[in-house]
Amino acid sequence: MFDTNQILHTPAFVLDYERFTRNLQLIKDLHRQVPVKFLFALKGFAMHAVFAELAETACGATASSLNEALLASPYFAEVHAYAPVYQDREFATIAALAKHITFNSLSQYEKHKNDCPNAEKGLRINPLYSTVETALYDPCAEGSRLGVLPEDLAVLPQGITGLHVHNLCESGARELERTLHSIEHHYGHLLSSISWLNLGGGHLVTRKGYDLELFKAVLSSFNLRHPHIQLFVEPGAAFVWETGYLATRILDIVHNRGITTLMLDSSFASHMPDCLEMPYAPKVVGAQLTQKGGYRLGGCSCLAGDWVGSYHFEKPPKVGDMLLLCDMMHYTMVKTTMFNGIALPDIAIVRDGLYQVVKSFGFDDYQRRLS
Repeated sequence: MFDTNQILHTPAFVLDYERFTRNLQLIKDLHRQVPVKFLFALKGFAMHAVFAELAETACGATASSLNEALLASPYFAEVHAYAPVYQDREFATIAALAKHITFNSLSQYEKHKNDCPNAEKGLRINPLYSTVETALYDPCAEGSRLGVLPEDLAVLPQGITGLHVHNLCESGARELERTLHSIEHHYGHLLSSISWLNLGGGHLVTRKGYDLELFKAVLSSFNLRHPHIQLFVEPGAAFVWETGYLATRILDIVHNRGITTLMLDSSFASHMPDCLEMPYAPKVVGAQLTQKGGYRLGGCSCLAGDWVGSYHFEKPPKVGDMLLLCDMMHYTMVKTTMFNGIALPDIAIVRDGLYQVVKSFGFDDYQRRLS
């Protein structure tokens, strides 16, 4: 752990560079052992201060918008684009930047297929398999707008060279195995006609306990059955899993009929929305989650539900204390808002024990976002 006395301004997203490089090394080692190319998904983490290191590890980056493609392009060897729907005014620029472009529907492909002659073109399919329990994150739910169903894809349209799925979320290798079986079951008639298959994100290979041997075996087995297909995975969270914190301070302590809330200078609604959307309560350094009788963590926005958890602390917390919320690199700073005019957290790196702010925000950022 670094010396937190170096943090003079909170809240702040803090990347632990040593942990970050350990994750990168694990992925590099894995890359050499499996017949799959790792792409980096900007949707999960877009801290371009470390894109050079990510570009040395990943074969390319995936972008879900024009802005992500523009941000990735100067750093990564290649950009792969997918969006649920493309805007006409942006598509030409995306096509000029992307090596692969995946379409969400047959109608989108028909509309844009002649506008991207130099790109490999693919279709997103719905594998009809998902273990995601939160409806907001389940791409295979009934009536999903994401991906083409097998009954609508008897044959591949001319010009399509690959398929793309995204159905996993912080999942294990067993879920990957079941995904591939479902693809072969529902779309097996198309596999002889494609040259690449993108298995999307959600492969949490850097999480402790992830079955890396099964991951390697599953992909190698698929490669033996379909040696002509180049496999891709595009994790976002895995590159930065457990590599950083949100540093925040206690500004007040509120009591309400036996419930005590630590009022923070950060907001779950504005800075860590996944905590409310999944929902989940993050780990906190020096504290343990408890079922009842603990302290809630309260955000600084006006939203009534801007709070999480019940925590027992090793030492009784007091106003002015700094808390470190763990694993706050992925799907945090890319999803922040300035609701209520709340300032965005600093973005910082700890390298060799030294804390450095690489980006801070103020009123100008809030003003520019509006009229």
